[in-house]
Amino acid sequence: MPSAVSNDESTNSDDPWSGFEGHEQVITAHDAASGLRVVIAIHSTVLGPALGGTRISEYGGTASPGWAARDDALRLSRAMTYKNALAGLDHGGGKAVILADSSMKSTELLHAYGRVVESLGGRYVTAGDLGMSVADMDVIGETCRWTTGRSPERGGVGDSGILTAVGVWQGMRASADHIWGTPDLAGRHIGVVGAGKVGGRLVEHLRAEGARVTVVEPSRATLDAVASASPGIEVADSLEDLLGRDIDILSPNATGGMITSDVASRLRVALVCGGANNQLAAPEVADQLAAAGVLFAPDFMVNCGGVIQVAEELVGCDLVRARERVERVYDTTERVLRRAKAEGLTPLRAAEAEAEDRIRAAAI
Repeated sequence: MPSAVSNDESTNSDDPWSGFEGHEQVITAHDAASGLRVVIAIHSTVLGPALGGTRISEYGGTASPGWAARDDALRLSRAMTYKNALAGLDHGGGKAVILADSSMKSTELLHAYGRVVESLGGRYVTAGDLGMSVADMDVIGETCRWTTGRSPERGGVGDSGILTAVGVWQGMRASADHIWGTPDLAGRHIGVVGAGKVGGRLVEHLRAEGARVTVVEPSRATLDAVASASPGIEVADSLEDLLGRDIDILSPNATGGMITSDVASRLRVALVCGGANNQLAAPEVADQLAAAGVLFAPDFMVNCGGVIQVAEELVGCDLVRARERVERVYDTTERVLRRAKAEGLTPLRAAEAEAEDRIRAAAI
């Protein structure tokens, strides 16, 4: 018989609440039979149940993988609170991180994880993220009713990358209008880092609009698929290669933390706008970009299409309605950028302020 799932508070000999920024709860769980080790961070439930994806990683190369997973869950759950608030969803923010090799996840591990989420009674609703597929969410859903991002055959809405790309595209168009006085991206040279399920679909939108696109993508198979779907793309060998080219917009769509202080100091673009979470290596990089005249479209503002799509599973699976909501990212971006200009804020701080206003109003 599988062992019971055990839950305990994360502990640290110095401060067990280090990294908390308004977080309500952090759960660590271990299931010996399946090998599950997971951290779930619930940042806020003011607007409704916390909603956010599950990612799986070994955190190799870190001094303490467990603490790295915890820190990621804390940071990402907070971003989900802001993302869901800006998207107009009746959800707070949460995130789960499974500490494991994504290629080795088993049905037993996913079922054990589902039981952990189920035990929270709906305070946290899970979805897919890095290392997790629609098929994985179907398996988790076998032991947890609070699961989204499932296949249509299991009552879900399928791959959330579809609408994530739409939101990034609309945010990019609104940002372009703010910079150049027109949302038209035709003729603009856009560097796309990461051409997976979000970046690849974004490339399709950009090429259809007439943009010149250069892609950085380490997977040959992924690159071939994107080139087939979007003929005429150019390829850069690395981020260094891309940054040396004359591009107007940089679009990070892979892992977070790509925009370090060093990268920011070398950017010659007018706009950074992409689908990756936590693109800035540190919050102060937003100030550095603003000082250099580079507009940063906050990731949680423009990449909300996926969470809008999976949230639709809870209220009827109407993808037309979900897409209409995602297309309003254009309006949200316009409003945030106007506020940033009027109040002398960075776009990052203006976007946070917009989200905080909605959360504060709901808490009254």
